[in-house]
Amino acid sequence: MSPLKKTYVLKLYVAGNTPNSVRALKTLKSILEEDFQGVYALKVIDVLKNPQLAEEDKILATPTLSKVLPPPVRKIIGDLSDREKVLIGLDLLYEEIRERDTDFNL
Repeated sequence: MSPLKKTYVLKLYVAGNTPNSVRALKTLKSILEEDFQGVYALKVIDVLKNPQLAEEDKILATPTLSKVLPPPVRKIIGDLSDREKVLIGLDLLYEEIRERDTDFNL
């Protein structure tokens, strides 16, 4: 039986199909597929189609990545091009991810 892994619940708020929104989604998917395989749920919310969701979560700019779980809630604003800042924003440093992966491969 394998140890339980943290599951990350993320929301990415975008405003339509703008270059920054597309870049943020592409970058985030790359990070998630590389470092968080199978331990995340991602919901992409277009604030132009669902402004009430952005208002409820107090989203003032797009793109914004919101980490809902595990607590605490964290928000990262921008196109997510700085991988290290995204990992820090998700409460994980790159080295910690690698250490975790090697622990599970025993």
